[in-house]
Amino acid sequence: MVDAGAADVTSLSLAEGRVAALAWGREQAPVWLALHGWLDNAASFSRLGPLLAERLDIRLVALDFRGHGLSAANEGATDDYALWDYGHDVLDAMDTLGLDDAVLVGHSMGAAVACLLAAALPERVRRLVLIDGLGMLSTAAEDTASQLRRGFLAHRMRASRMPGYADVESAVAARVAGGVTPIDADTAAPLVERNSRRLEDGRVTLRTDSRLLKPSPVRFTPAQVLALLADIRCPVQLVEGDEGILGERAFAAKARGAVPDLTRHVVPGGHHLHLERDRVDAVADAVVNGCPVGKAVS
Repeated sequence: MVDAGAADVTSLSLAEGRVAALAWGREQAPVWLALHGWLDNAASFSRLGPLLAERLDIRLVALDFRGHGLSAANEGATDDYALWDYGHDVLDAMDTLGLDDAVLVGHSMGAAVACLLAAALPERVRRLVLIDGLGMLSTAAEDTASQLRRGFLAHRMRASRMPGYADVESAVAARVAGGVTPIDADTAAPLVERNSRRLEDGRVTLRTDSRLLKPSPVRFTPAQVLALLADIRCPVQLVEGDEGILGERAFAAKARGAVPDLTRHVVPGGHHLHLERDRVDAVADAVVNGCPVGKAVS
């Protein structure tokens, strides 16, 4: 599958080869960093990236987080994949690109990583554009021990191999059938194609580190999440799908209310609205119209 704008994409290797990335837009343009969701990869922005690059005259650099896409996996057998670890991927990429600060575009888990960085290192984050994600998964304080137990036990178990498939189309079908949030084949295809690896027997497997499927030993509590969001000082633009994961859920409303400077846009689409072929234009419109004076902040 070839999407519009795919011919203008550039593959990058950052952080001494540890972090892979895709980029759209001219090299001299202001750089925005795009951060994908859990089990996705840089191709998550393969349809939105070209639109933003052209309309805002920016260079959008989309990262593969560690263990995802073409980026390296953690080496230790019991290493965890925590949100703050992904934060180091972003900071390492910024250092490679020579960025003192940046606009971060985050989807889902990538939005959570972007929020963490904006709260903890406000001098490094100029603006947030969040796509169907705000804050982080949380665990009630009284459930801390049980969450830690689940993490300990899961990480002591031998990592399983990722399944094999007859072809990429079969891998796409499996992603559609087993997705945590609803996704169709056309939307899933770019993600699966970047994440696929051909085996010697001709079958296809996924590059994803299977340890990503294990539960996190530690999560923030709901109170900590709200406190982190309250510490974000840069402007935040939130673009939600009307069929996404936020909506009018009680904690989502609390999270929006905690951010000091937040502008909310609700547009048609599901959780992957920025990758849905017939919805991505509306996402691009929301981002462009919400950008100061309609231009990228350099």
